[in-house]
Amino acid sequence: MSWDRVEQLLGTDNLKRLAQKKVAIVGLGSGGGLVALHLAMSGVGHFVLVDDDVLEEGNIVRHVADRRYIGWHKVDAVADLIHHRNPHAQVEVRKGRIEQHADALDHIDILVSAVDGEGPKYVLNQFALDRNLPAVYAGVYERGEGGDSVVIYPYDGPCYACWAAELREEIAQAMGEAGQELDYGMIGPEGTLEAEPGLWLHVTRVATTQAQLVLNELLKGTDVYEPMPGNTVILANSALEIVSGQINQPQTAVWVTINRDPHCLVCGDKLRNRAELTGEQADISLDDLMDATGIVMQEKDED
Repeated sequence: MSWDRVEQLLGTDNLKRLAQKKVAIVGLGSGGGLVALHLAMSGVGHFVLVDDDVLEEGNIVRHVADRRYIGWHKVDAVADLIHHRNPHAQVEVRKGRIEQHADALDHIDILVSAVDGEGPKYVLNQFALDRNLPAVYAGVYERGEGGDSVVIYPYDGPCYACWAAELREEIAQAMGEAGQELDYGMIGPEGTLEAEPGLWLHVTRVATTQAQLVLNELLKGTDVYEPMPGNTVILANSALEIVSGQINQPQTAVWVTINRDPHCLVCGDKLRNRAELTGEQADISLDDLMDATGIVMQEKDED
């Protein structure tokens, strides 16, 4: 297998660097599966894949795996696809929820959050903080109108909890004023999240952006690393009011920087000082986090 073109672009030393990097991807649905393949085809050499789901007929139109893999665990299907693209890649699969496999996040270089539900994202956020682990999160808005991705370094900027409290509220308000609905903030008649997914092409734009951010972070400190203009990129697939009073045209994006909230329930200064002094983590419930972000949680299936 020839890596000549990748090597010409990234350089020999950087390609060798990527071959030694280890990425954990939690959620191997429509977004996570594509991120995994993008990174494998860019030279990343070590993966940990975590998901508890099995590929079904209805997943095929929004997944990198095709009908040959129906009935397979998604982690096995994506692992097989990685090996077809990068035979030398080392892939560890974990079948189950991340709460059952927290040790999968030990000794990795970066975490990719590709889960839909807000609850698991808060769990991942705490695991990342505990390990001082950089993480890249992404989400697709209702009907694929847009999406966002954020790079989070523990305590060097926001954690996911205070990032979500700041950004999701602003985006939900802007889309609500425009008569649109947001995947993360759509409250159904039962008081829970409901969502109508976008097309595969909508998902791929967001997932590709997430993969690019992950790859860039893995190359930090090299001659090909590119500093980003913010920690969060918001993508408009359709005309979308990202900044209040300003309509972004289709296929455009806006970079913003969300700052850490010193009063955050998870990474706030008081809680952090307590943890450093006592070695104890604060006992914050998911209900508390949902109240802080204004999001009502409903676990939902991922493609």
